[in-house]
Amino acid sequence: MPVSMEKKARIIRIAEIVIAELKLQDITPETFDPDLDLVDELGVDSMDLATVVLVLQDEYSITIDEDDYPKLRNIRLIADYIEQKLQA
Repeated sequence: MPVSMEKKARIIRIAEIVIAELKLQDITPETFDPDLDLVDELGVDSMDLATVVLVLQDEYSITIDEDDYPKLRNIRLIADYIEQKLQA
């Protein structure tokens, strides 16, 4: 199933936020693997994730429940989660 332009744009935007908030070096939103596990492969801790979540909530005017943080393991899952929230 092809990824819609809207979803691609959302994935890129989330990558921009993650890169900016976590101060990642040598990676661009376009080269960021949306399936990269933020916790296991990037070493993102709960404080970093909370920071990213706050920015995402502002960006998309949604509320992300703390119980849902474990679901937000990579950029693609975050994009899917935001899409569900926006459609709710």
